[in-house]
Amino acid sequence: MKRRQEKTGHRQGVQLVTLCISTSMVLVLLGLVVFSVQTSRNLSQWVKENLTVTVILSDKVGTDEARQFSENLYARPFSKNIDYISREQALKEQTEAMGSDPSEFLGMNPFPATLELQLNSDYANADSLTWIADELRKNKEVADVAYQVDLMDSVNRNLAKLNILLLVLALLLTVISFSLINNTVRLSVYSRRFLIHTMKLVGASWGFIRRPFMKQGLMVGIIAALLAIMALGAAIYALYYYEPGILRIITWRELLITALSVLVFGLVITLTCSYVSVNRFLKMPAGELYKI
Repeated sequence: MKRRQEKTGHRQGVQLVTLCISTSMVLVLLGLVVFSVQTSRNLSQWVKENLTVTVILSDKVGTDEARQFSENLYARPFSKNIDYISREQALKEQTEAMGSDPSEFLGMNPFPATLELQLNSDYANADSLTWIADELRKNKEVADVAYQVDLMDSVNRNLAKLNILLLVLALLLTVISFSLINNTVRLSVYSRRFLIHTMKLVGASWGFIRRPFMKQGLMVGIIAALLAIMALGAAIYALYYYEPGILRIITWRELLITALSVLVFGLVITLTCSYVSVNRFLKMPAGELYKI
């Protein structure tokens, strides 16, 4: 008898470990989707704010006038950052890039002074760029405005598609994860279906019978969520190790939301599956227990 109890306890322990591991793997996938959805917003903002509008200044504009114009431009709501590149700096950069000084055979500096304007993300779209460029060209200090409108449209279009794809993937993974975890929990409860029936026969209430299974579901949810959070944390740290600049996109807000989402998903799914599975066997007549 004692040996049989030890064997049963060992089998239940293996089932519990298997349930924790399988649930944590599903939660890792869900966590990745939540993390991707969260960071895609920051990625979209970062990409938009790093697209540059080049404001070419008139040859008559001096350094002091250019800096004053730059300060006035900073006050506009669409301005995120402005870098002033003087004619001398532009010549130096092009000389280093080409390996020769163009002014030596041209007899003059062919490069104009420019302002490299980075926009706030809300204004990084084709419509806003059109009126911003038209407004800038009205200034006497500005000779022309150059920007890659096709690139801007392409970025906005691709980011919109990515967000839709991530949301669809999140819905599909939620359904699949619930199904997988539900089947795993049901198998765990199935092995103790006769114990549930015996407790019914001795007059135990449904709430009393459900309680240990719900406690187990709670424990599995917490352990699986912690395992998933550690796995995601290790993956994000590895990403940071190889690309430290990723911190411009990933913040503590995204990390916290991802961790909380994994924990909530783990608890909700395991508790719901435990409740549904136990109720299924509680409602089942004794004769049906031998047929499944």
